[in-house]
Amino acid sequence: MDTAHSLIDIQFADKKSGKGRTCVLPVFEDNELSPSARAVDKDGNKFISVYIKDQSVFKGKKGQTFLITGGKDADYRSYVLIGMGKKDELTPYDIECAGGHVWKFLSSMAENDITLDLGDWGKAKAKLDDDVVGPAFATGLQLAAYSYTHYKSQKEEKKNDNKKKSLTILLAKAKSAEKTYKEMEHATRGTFFARDLVNTPPNDLYPDAYAKRIQKQLKPLGVKVIILDEKKMEKLKMGAALAVGQGSENPSRFVIMEWDGRKGRKSKADKPLGFVGKGVTFDTGGISLKPGAGMDEMKLDMGGSAAVVGLMETLARRKANVYAVGVVGLVENMPDGKSYRPGDIITSMSGKTIEVLNTDAEGRLVLADALTYIQKEYDPEFIIDLATLTGAMMVALGHEYCGSFVNNDHLWEKMEKAAKTSAEKLWRMPLDDVWKKDMESSIADLKNMGSGRYAGACTAAGFLEHFIDEGRVWSHMDIAGTAWTKAPTNPIISKGGTGFGVRVLNDMIQQNYG
Repeated sequence: MDTAHSLIDIQFADKKSGKGRTCVLPVFEDNELSPSARAVDKDGNKFISVYIKDQSVFKGKKGQTFLITGGKDADYRSYVLIGMGKKDELTPYDIECAGGHVWKFLSSMAENDITLDLGDWGKAKAKLDDDVVGPAFATGLQLAAYSYTHYKSQKEEKKNDNKKKSLTILLAKAKSAEKTYKEMEHATRGTFFARDLVNTPPNDLYPDAYAKRIQKQLKPLGVKVIILDEKKMEKLKMGAALAVGQGSENPSRFVIMEWDGRKGRKSKADKPLGFVGKGVTFDTGGISLKPGAGMDEMKLDMGGSAAVVGLMETLARRKANVYAVGVVGLVENMPDGKSYRPGDIITSMSGKTIEVLNTDAEGRLVLADALTYIQKEYDPEFIIDLATLTGAMMVALGHEYCGSFVNNDHLWEKMEKAAKTSAEKLWRMPLDDVWKKDMESSIADLKNMGSGRYAGACTAAGFLEHFIDEGRVWSHMDIAGTAWTKAPTNPIISKGGTGFGVRVLNDMIQQNYG
């Protein structure tokens, strides 16, 4: 894997080669040693058992770590015990989190060459086999070791390169596990690209620069990239998206990404799978100006578009046997004499007019034109849009779950299953005609704010629903709380952009389409 974003290199082996400095050993709840830990303990005259017995903190619970020195004749100078929890309840997500906890511990150590011993894992009779455990451990380590240092000085970059660690995972099915891990790496790389995009400062990721970066990254992978400038947007009558960006010195852009991996092969979907992302590269709120405190974080307001771009990269890298289209609307919402105003009435690409009540409810305007465009131009099998859309969603679900509005039970079943395998949590939110009707205006077709302060995420979804053709399968994912984190509670997520959406949607596609 290209580890420009990661501080760890990972390889697999079926047996150890010589002695080393540090070895990581799994331990289950109630300090039940894993097979590899038992073997080391036996060879070292029960030194692990003695250490564990002489303390009362480490119990093998999820995420616990414990450092001990090796015995006199031990193969390693030190051993890190990683708590796995109950072995009969382990999930791939638990394993990934264990990898994240291991990285957190190892990153503070001086040793650069480390071994993770999963030897004879099958003898533990745990819920998961080692061909699942090995790749999940490695993926968790990689995700946790993500590092965004692009804007560090050259000296600091070199310093970080010196911190890069090498990990060898020992397990019986090394070759098959490595093959699985390599497949999983595609989504990791897509997630890293999404994280990079969200973390990039807005002076470098304005709409045109963003569009060119997408083209540079995806075109060599076989993704067709189409960039619409403002003249083309005007010709298409994208009045809603153009209104949002008209106060900025940086012109707006729409980017369309097509991945067709079918190449004559049969696919489970003849129509393209459609994905739409909100790409407000910086959101001041416009004339309805946001408070100054925390506004620096508003570079995250393009997190939905980043997820779509990262997903398209993932599909291309793994050569997915699907036809998928991603559309992202890239704008900058700035206050200026040319800015759109509260009270304006604008006309969207669909022809529907929109009364602007608040210029900070801008993301839904961008999505309105993007949703219309993808339906008119591609007639997709389904559409999933992603957007950091409402603070109300953060109030409802915090940073743990992405609120997902879905108008089709079968689509939700696919999304829910993928949420369980990908470690990206989704929670279904209600769609109701009450909220859809609430977005109707007395002087225009629609208004961009609901009537009151409550159910803001639901009324936003109700607004978007006006731009979905009758019978179209659609989901709106409000990732306001999951696209960015200041203080990560999840060990595989770093501070800043999370890349949320790439893995869950890739899993959904892989499980159902190819």
